This record gives sequence, structure tokens and C-alpha cells, in this order.
Amino acid sequence: MAKVLAARSMGSLAGMDAKLEALAKLEALAEEIDAALARQKSNGLLRRAIKAWRRGDIVRAGQLALAGTNADDTNAKAFHVLAMALERMGHLHKALVTYERAFALDPDDPELLINLGLTAWNLKMNDGAARMFELYIAACPDSPLGYNNLGSIQGDMGHPTTAIETLRGAIHRMPSEAILWNSLATVLAEDGRAEEGLVFYNEAIRLDPTFARLYHNLGYAYQHLGMLPEALDAYDMALSHAVDPAERIESAHSRSICLIGMGRLEEGFREYEIRNSERFRAYVHHMLKAPRWNGEPLDGKRLLAVGEQGLGDEFMFANILPDLQRAVGAAGKLQIAVDPRLVTLFQRSFPDAEVGSYDDRTLLDKDGNKSLRFIPFAVERGEPDYYALMGSALTIFRKRLEDFPRQAFLKPDPARVARFREVLGAAGEGPTIGICWRSMMLDAKRAKYYSKLDMWGPILKTPGVRFVNLQYGICADELARARDLHGVDIQLVDGLDLTNDIDGAAALSATLDLVISAPTAAAATAASVGSEVWFLTAGRTWPQLGTDEFPWYRKSRVFSPDKFGDWDELMPKIGERLAGFAAARRSAAQSGEG
Repeated sequence: MAKVLAARSMGSLAGMDAKLEALAKLEALAEEIDAALARQKSNGLLRRAIKAWRRGDIVRAGQLALAGTNADDTNAKAFHVLAMALERMGHLHKALVTYERAFALDPDDPELLINLGLTAWNLKMNDGAARMFELYIAACPDSPLGYNNLGSIQGDMGHPTTAIETLRGAIHRMPSEAILWNSLATVLAEDGRAEEGLVFYNEAIRLDPTFARLYHNLGYAYQHLGMLPEALDAYDMALSHAVDPAERIESAHSRSICLIGMGRLEEGFREYEIRNSERFRAYVHHMLKAPRWNGEPLDGKRLLAVGEQGLGDEFMFANILPDLQRAVGAAGKLQIAVDPRLVTLFQRSFPDAEVGSYDDRTLLDKDGNKSLRFIPFAVERGEPDYYALMGSALTIFRKRLEDFPRQAFLKPDPARVARFREVLGAAGEGPTIGICWRSMMLDAKRAKYYSKLDMWGPILKTPGVRFVNLQYGICADELARARDLHGVDIQLVDGLDLTNDIDGAAALSATLDLVISAPTAAAATAASVGSEVWFLTAGRTWPQLGTDEFPWYRKSRVFSPDKFGDWDELMPKIGERLAGFAAARRSAAQSGEG
């Protein structure tokens, strides 16, 4: 007879639920064991990553930290080290995202706020960076790092008064922290107050006499003040204390610039080659198989000379090209790679050479951001025998001041010169003076090197002269304001794009009696074609090579105030000089010598 199964009671159902609950607990325990094992493995990789970092192997540290995050994707410390490695290798956006991941996992780690802020700062996300530093200060009010970084970025953002107050307040709380005194001095120096900053740098050094960066910054301040022997001593001290390779390269580079500025050319230009180190912050990888030229005989060889560092320096270093043309001889070939805007002017000036342009790109690889320079025209018929940055040839051909020929080395278009002479001649009589007062690229740090056109009244009111605009970029409002302030119309040449038509700017400059300019590409253009140029500088500059001129050019003078950036003191002196120049020109014209 079939047996009827009893219905399950509530108790039996409860017993089944208890078994499921037990299984769930066992499963959770197993997951905890797995998580613990994963964290153990992750932490092991993390320890290896930290060891790799300490021995300077940043790439390996990043690889191990990445493996640590793969082993345990909740390990905030592993993400932190990975972000640090990414940042050091130049992967800034990836580093920022990774820091954010680490902070989400461990919001109680204030050091992440510092690193988040520094990465955002490097990405020019200044407002966000400042906020991270403020949060760090709130979390760690007794640490100097937050105040130091906040004050520094406030200075970078063009708020020196706020920065100074931030740092002074921190120094009041922590007077023995050398980094705070250093940052206060640096903010003052970047605000054009380097002399005031010296006191604070020296106090920082008293507090921490082995802090290499302090000596480097002190040297920078001395250099601004024209105190070059003192600057050189400071750079030597920086090198004697520097441990980090990147910091040593920076100090060595600054020291070379100081030597050049002192007129110690052979030593200075030789040391200046440090910029060709792959670890130098501004290093450019030239995508060539040819070897770099190191002074080997060039007769009959094909040499590629490459411009570097911006338009103004491309003009200045082109001073060396006639020497290189002679060195390769009739049987050799000189190739010249320059900014695309310079090709026509340089080809006319060096008809026996082959002139073309370069193509700059940025590559992001496992080692970070790399600046790449491709020069396709130069390798169409195979690689040259050698290539050289134009500045590197200085070590061979410019060992002494006497080696500078002081001649024009670029040739403007004669037809355009003639046309511009007609245009300027139709506008009236009197010497024509070209003016340029600033760089096109200005930020809080660079502004101190340039005067405002508003300050040029003592120059612009000089009687008997006519002024012609050489200022490139957008400047219509400044010209209108100068007209309102000083009652002077500065002539514009219609249809001439001074930013992009450099060949036209060169032709216009060649027609002028004088150019008065800040040390810009406009001044370099005019000086290269042989025009007389008066350089107005905020202080002593290294291209003066220890003189009161720019020896790179045919005829130049440098005028700078006794106190760095004191334009109010300088401009009346230039006005007096210009009045004398104009009187001499009128006298020469009347006697038939002009």
C-alpha cells in the first residue's frame, strides 16, 4: 500500500534555512580567507615596488604596484604607489585617476591629498590643486607641506600677496621649517623681488644647510640680480648636496647658463651640453639614426643643423650657420631644420644649404611623455653623416668673445624691403623706430621680465621720430591706450602678420633706423638681418655673455635698470638716449651723410 508522506512542518523548513545560512557563512569565511590571501600577495608586491622605487627603478616599481592592484583591487597603498610611479613617468592623467581611486579606498590618508594636488598642479588644474592642499591643511594643520604647496601654487596663479600671507602665517606656526622659508623667498623672487628673497633663502639654509634645492634657488635669485659670482657659488653648493639625478641635472644646467652669462664661454658652452641628457626636463628626442656631431671633421660631409628652444633662440644660434657652411666645404652639404615660418628666410640666406622644417610630436609610452622631433626632409636621401643642435656648435666655434663676427647673417627679401621703404617713406620724415615691448606668451612668472607699453611714455614722446609696431600677437588695445596716454600714433603696416610672416617681419625690420625691444623674437629677427637693436631687459641676461650688448648680432646695446624690473627708472634714460640718436641722424642727413 502506498505510504503517504507527511507534510513538512514549520520546524523542518526552519532546519533547511539554517543549513543554507551555515553554507552562506562558510562561503563568506572562504571569501575572507581569499581576500586575506589576496591582500597578503598584494602587500608582498607592494613591498617589492617600494624597494624598486628606493633604488630609482621607477618603471619596475610601477609594474610591481600594478601587479599589487591586480592581486587586490581594494589595496589603497598599492594604488598610491602605482599613481606615484605613473606621475614620475609622465602619465599625469592616469596618475590623477589612480590617486583618486586610492583616495576613494582610503579617504583617511592625507598624503593622498598632497599627491592629488601636485598632479593636478602639473596638469595646470590649479584651482583643484589648491583645494587639495587646503584639505590637507585641514587634516594636518601641523605639517608644513600643505602650507608650502598652497603658497607656491598661489604664487604660480598670479596671487603673490595671498601666497606671501599663506607662507608667513605658516612660518609663524613653524619657524624652524626650512621649506617654508624657501618657498616664501621663491614667491618673492618670482614677483620680481629677488633681493628681498635673499634674506629668506639664507635663513632656510641656516635651518637646513644640506638642502640642495635651497642653494639652487639662491643661485637663481643671485642670477636675477646680476650677482653672477655669488650665483655660481650657490650652484656649486647645490651640486655638492644634490642626491636626486634630476635635481643634479637642473643645477648643472643653471650653472652652465651662469658661466655663459659671466663670459666664461668655453667652459660654459661645454657644460651647457647637459641639456642633451635624456633626463633633462626639456630634452627632445630627435628621430634620427645619424650620430650626434661632436666636433669631427666636416669637410665633404652632410651635416644636419637643427634649431632649438624657440624662435628667438633659433635666430640667435643661427649665428653659427656660416661657420658650419664653411666647415662642410664645397663637397659637403649643410642641411638646416628650423621652425616652418623661417624656411624661406633661411633658404635665401644660405643658398648652398638645404633648408626645411621639423615636425614636433609628443609620445606617451611606458617611460612617460617624450617630446619627439621628426625631420623628414633631411632623411629623404638617407641619413646625414651627423646631426647637431645649433647651440652645440658653439662649443667648437665660439670659445671666446672674439670668435663672434658681429655681422648680419640673414638676408631679407630685397623686393619686400623696397616696398616697405616706400610705405614708411610715404608716412613722413624722421628716423623710424620699431618697437616691441613683450613676449606673446605671458604668465605670472614671465610678466616680470617685460615692461608694459603704458610705461614707454619717455620713449614715445621723443620729438622728431616715428614709431613702427613690431609687436606680434594681439595688441590693438595696448596701441590704442598708448595713443590715449602719450598722444603718439604707432604705425601699423597693413596686411603684415608679424606672428606668422617672419620673412615679412625681417624685411620690415631691415628698413628701420633702430629697433627698441624686449628680448623677443622680434628683436632677434631685426638683429639677425643687421638692424641696430636696443634690448630692454629687466636685469642682466645670459645672452649678453658678460658684456653690455648681444655679441651674436651686428650692432646692439642692452639697457637694464639698476634694480631688477624698475622700468620707471629705466625709461627716462632710454628717452634721453633716443633723443640723442635722433639728433645725430638728423645732423647726418642734413650734412648728406645719412
